[in-house]
Amino acid sequence: MATARKLTDDGFPTGVTVDEFLAWCKGRPGRFELHNGAVVAMAPERIGHVRIKSRVQQALQSAIKRAGLECEALADGIAVHVSEMRWYQPDALVYCGATASADEVKIENPSIVVEVLSPSTTHIDEGAKLIGYFSMPSVQHYLIIDPDGLPLVHHQRQTDETILARIVGAGTLKLDPPGIEIDVADLFI
Repeated sequence: MATARKLTDDGFPTGVTVDEFLAWCKGRPGRFELHNGAVVAMAPERIGHVRIKSRVQQALQSAIKRAGLECEALADGIAVHVSEMRWYQPDALVYCGATASADEVKIENPSIVVEVLSPSTTHIDEGAKLIGYFSMPSVQHYLIIDPDGLPLVHHQRQTDETILARIVGAGTLKLDPPGIEIDVADLFI
């Protein structure tokens, strides 16, 4: 970040690219995302939030194993490089194909992205992230889950590129592609 950048009220840079953001983050404590060029700190998580995202990742990985697919479900911490000015860290994701390197910090081709709602980020998860994730051709499903319980919201890309939103309160959730099924009740045990 050779040129002077504007700072937010929190003292974080704004108007930065993903490469500048990654350089700024290096060695810095905490977790951050990049929203339209502005660095945003991620708040500490509540136990309920952590429990749900762990159950989601486990349910997705179990479904992948049952289906015999060459895919992997990852919990949060791995980023999705949405655009030159957007770098998000979903609570869970699924990607298929070659196994990512152990040193990788992002997944380029997620097919399923999951966000567990937090009081401070609900509007972002249901707005900017919804649009951002579906700007990526690989994303087929976006799940938004309330840690306080069902229902969850399932956004699915259709063959005509429209996005279908469904409210799912029970039963089996089919995520095809890649061809997996999860019991939504398992997410809230």
